Amino acid sequence: MAAFNNLKNVLMLAFDWILYSAGVADTCQVTVTQPRSQEADSSTHTVFLTCAFSSSGCPSSSPQILWFRFLTNKHEDLCTPGCTDHQKYKVHVSSQNNISLQINDLTADDNGVYICGVAYSDSSSPHSKQTGSGTVLTKTGAEKQQSNGKLVFIFMIIISSLLFLYSTTVFTFFVVYKLKPKLLKKSRNEDSRTEDCDEVEDDTVYQNR
Repeated sequence: MAAFNNLKNVLMLAFDWILYSAGVADTCQVTVTQPRSQEADSSTHTVFLTCAFSSSGCPSSSPQILWFRFLTNKHEDLCTPGCTDHQKYKVHVSSQNNISLQINDLTADDNGVYICGVAYSDSSSPHSKQTGSGTVLTKTGAEKQQSNGKLVFIFMIIISSLLFLYSTTVFTFFVVYKLKPKLLKKSRNEDSRTEDCDEVEDDTVYQNR
């Protein structure tokens, strides 16, 4: 965090050097806000980083919009205000003071902290050039999708096992329910035969006597 703050201070000095110009609107004050973070999945090829600003007491001329990216030990000038790579980066500004940085051909190498800057170069006020707190862009890799796929696979196995056990239990009860009358009938027949045999045997024994 200390390294990030130092780099941001250096950036502000460079910011002032790029945009310094004598002006009369000394009361100009700019406020820039950015979302803290933004994620893009592995299937995303184009992303838009948003930024909003408000101003008071500033010249009527349009401000300059700048974008920077902070890495671990350095910062990169992406659009100051012209973009270094017009195929990779493009800046959009709406009439509602909303700004977006379009990043094309997004890869994991584009991960970093993106800083939005707004400057009224016709003003000499120290508050006429401000940056946002930065948006952390993260593109998730295939590893996360594979992990999610494994979890889904395990979940499906568990569900299939439970359904199999349920089906087996239902089938067992069904078979028992269907066969029970037949088994009872068979048992009764066997009992009846046993009684008949006993009666015959008793008659034979009686006759012999």
